[in-house]
Amino acid sequence: MYRDNLRHKNFARRTAILGAGQLTVFAILAGRMYQLQVLESNRYKLQADDNRINVRLLPPPRGRIFDRFGTLLVGNRENYQVLVVAENTPDVEQTLAVLARLIPLDEKALLRIRRDVAKRRPFVPVTVREHLDWHEVARLQVNAPDIPGISIDVGQSREYIYGAQAAHVLGYVAIVAEEELTGEPLLSLPGFRIGKNGIEKAYEEQLRGKAGTTQLEVNAVGRIRRELSREEGVPGRDVHLTIDMRLQAFMHDRIADETSASAIVIDVDRGDILAMASKPTFDPNQFAKGEFSQDMWNTLVRDPLAPMTNKAISGNYAPGSTFKIAVALAGLESGLIDPTNKIYCRGFTELGRARFHCWKKHGHGWVDLVEAIQKSCDIYFYDLAKQIGIDKIAKMANRLGLGHALGIEVPGERDGLIPTRGWKLAMTGVKWQKGETLISGIGQGFILTTPLQLAVMTARVANGGYAVKPRLIQGTLEDSSVGLELPSLGISEASLKLVRKGMTRVTNHQRGTAFRSRIRHKGMEMAGKTGTSQVRRISKHERDTRVLKNEERPWIERDHALFVGYAPLVNPRYAVAVVVEHGGGGSKVAAPIARDLLIQTQMRDPTGESEREWIASASAPTEKS
Repeated sequence: MYRDNLRHKNFARRTAILGAGQLTVFAILAGRMYQLQVLESNRYKLQADDNRINVRLLPPPRGRIFDRFGTLLVGNRENYQVLVVAENTPDVEQTLAVLARLIPLDEKALLRIRRDVAKRRPFVPVTVREHLDWHEVARLQVNAPDIPGISIDVGQSREYIYGAQAAHVLGYVAIVAEEELTGEPLLSLPGFRIGKNGIEKAYEEQLRGKAGTTQLEVNAVGRIRRELSREEGVPGRDVHLTIDMRLQAFMHDRIADETSASAIVIDVDRGDILAMASKPTFDPNQFAKGEFSQDMWNTLVRDPLAPMTNKAISGNYAPGSTFKIAVALAGLESGLIDPTNKIYCRGFTELGRARFHCWKKHGHGWVDLVEAIQKSCDIYFYDLAKQIGIDKIAKMANRLGLGHALGIEVPGERDGLIPTRGWKLAMTGVKWQKGETLISGIGQGFILTTPLQLAVMTARVANGGYAVKPRLIQGTLEDSSVGLELPSLGISEASLKLVRKGMTRVTNHQRGTAFRSRIRHKGMEMAGKTGTSQVRRISKHERDTRVLKNEERPWIERDHALFVGYAPLVNPRYAVAVVVEHGGGGSKVAAPIARDLLIQTQMRDPTGESEREWIASASAPTEKS
């Protein structure tokens, strides 16, 4: 009896313990279920949706680029591409073989397609080829039933309407490089392109826009079942330039016959760049279409003529005699010279044992400042530079816009160089020499400038001495009155008037260096300054014997040809700068180009502010060189 009671008590205790354990387990399970289903339900709902919903980015339409008159320069066009899905075709190789008979596919393209097919899941589309034309699309559509696994898709690609004519201004777009990835998801999209140069690069963020999104329902292995929702992106902003595309095309064609050249036309009051060209050039459409191979790119960047470089803002050249404008103003403003005093040019001058020659072997005789500009007398400017010194010359050059970047919107602008005594000592540890001052007086030696700087210098002289700055993007400048909008350079009108008089005689006096390139249209006459920049030292033997003329030498040894000018003579509106690398004499080569550009600019009057009667004559002839 006692044993029965003891057995009963032990069983009841064990039952109670087991029941308590079960109750505890159930309580824990109930609590966990409450936590999962009530407290954390939203979290796990989102995770479940992530397994079911795939959010993808949609690239936005890129902003367009227009010229000053609203002419479309860069837009977007439909990009037809053929895709292949590996799981939908029994034999990828057979499908590619059939496609290769219908559309061009080279071996490199086939290798890339095979690599992409191998790397991706079988249901993910692989791009076979982009930029199909209508005939290719039609050919594929007709044969599509016999080519399993292919489809035609439509996207967008960049289109440069005028091809190479404004390539250096506009730039180009290309695939994002690894070092350009910033973490922005849009940049990681396959095939996404961004601006690499010019306006395309400078205004990349505005032109790019904001990405859209699409929600896709996918199964466990990621295959798309249906689109749940779509939110379109925000298109990129349009950009309006100061460029006049018709004038730009004229400039492009005018320098096309030169081996290497650059030119720029600028509004002297507002700083609007109306045309800017560099030769040789390239077609940005090839980058947009992905037609450039690595070998082609290497060929471009290694080309000694630098077709990818915008020489109008990046080319550094000794300005030659165009620099005499700055030297003349430095002399006048220093008060150290009397512009009416004459010096005698006998063809050379001496400093110690060194002899410095004028470009005219037997000299110009007696010349004053205006005549020295008109005839480009080197001896006068040797003497003038020696009187005023390099530091005063440098200060005036800097005021006129030389020797420093001017802040133009596109990348690649270079500073140039205007030397001083302090600069040379700091850079070389050697003191400045008097002979270096003399050759600086004619724009040689250490001095380097860009065509853009030369155009701005000319504009500042033409507009009455106001600090106009160049720009490529149209602004909201309503009042073009120079005195109200621009700070003064502090150069006296008397000094500017004398220099402009000399520049006027360069092109309109029979003994001016560019008289043959004058503008004969009444009311359109130009003033200017020629320049010839030596690229190598001429020995005494060569100078005395004249073994070879400049044009008879190898191209790389010929002088650079330069010209700067403005028009019209009364109330000037437009300034021009032209540099022809190894072109020879500025009067023979650069001046005729500048003349034609100023004629065309005045005929078009792109600023729309002129009321001259000759504007109405659209058929006015352009003078030939």
